[in-house]
Amino acid sequence: MKRSLDWRNLQFFLAVARSGSLSEAGRLLGVDHATVGRHIVSLESSVGKTLFERHLRGYALTRYGQDLLTTAEAMDREATLVAQATSPAFGLTGIVRINALEGFANFFLASRIGPLLADNPALTVEILTIQQIVALSRRQADIAITVTPSDDDRFVCEKLTPYHLFVYATRSYLEREKTITKPDDFSSHLFAGYVDEMIFMRELDYLGDLGVSRKMVRIQNSSVQAQMEAACSGLCMAVLPTFVAATRPELVPVLPLQIRLERHYWLITRADEQKTPRIDRVCDFIRKEVEGSKNLLVLRSTL
Repeated sequence: MKRSLDWRNLQFFLAVARSGSLSEAGRLLGVDHATVGRHIVSLESSVGKTLFERHLRGYALTRYGQDLLTTAEAMDREATLVAQATSPAFGLTGIVRINALEGFANFFLASRIGPLLADNPALTVEILTIQQIVALSRRQADIAITVTPSDDDRFVCEKLTPYHLFVYATRSYLEREKTITKPDDFSSHLFAGYVDEMIFMRELDYLGDLGVSRKMVRIQNSSVQAQMEAACSGLCMAVLPTFVAATRPELVPVLPLQIRLERHYWLITRADEQKTPRIDRVCDFIRKEVEGSKNLLVLRSTL
């Protein structure tokens, strides 16, 4: 005979569904993976269904698990609202996972998240930068900040802000190497850039937009910070967002009056979670931080 549902089991179910593994769910909940496993077994016994398929890469929801997730998340939202209504001064609780491009995550958001945490002592914010792996569709993150909007109606895409990029180099590099007076001169200079097959978004192919041959991109990696460090060493040039390059005063823009790229950051959430208090408040915090820092992201005047 099926047993009645235990809300505690559903909390463990949500943690596994969101993280994809027993060990990660245990870390989030402050218990060991064996405890998580016991709660999942208990829940599956209660509902009489298999909720997860076990794979080498982790736990994936079955079709019934997907159905139960919708119900469990609705219950979780209601529980959060009740908790906030009874203890409004305590603020937000739980975990919000943000998946963002490295530049935005490391050079903008990470240093600004402190006030949000101070106002909400029971809130944990996780910031991931492995964009090509983590997906909102698989509920591996709650919020995505990317340069490519989705056309899937399961998601709400909001244009967060434009941002500018320039070609940067050190003064020592520019004094040592061939003079650059026009964009065509870039063809004889060394660049740092992304690994060819890891340019997973067309908008990240900055050098392609500048007409720089891939044979001159001889320092290739998957990190904008590594590209910046290569340029800072005086070895090469790199295309960087203005707010990233601003952290290293030894870098100067090259042909700023002629070459300026513009991209847009998009804020993406799942449509069925728009009214979740945690996600709504974190999104609002991000919007306000971006609006207050537009001068770093977008240059209103020529250099």
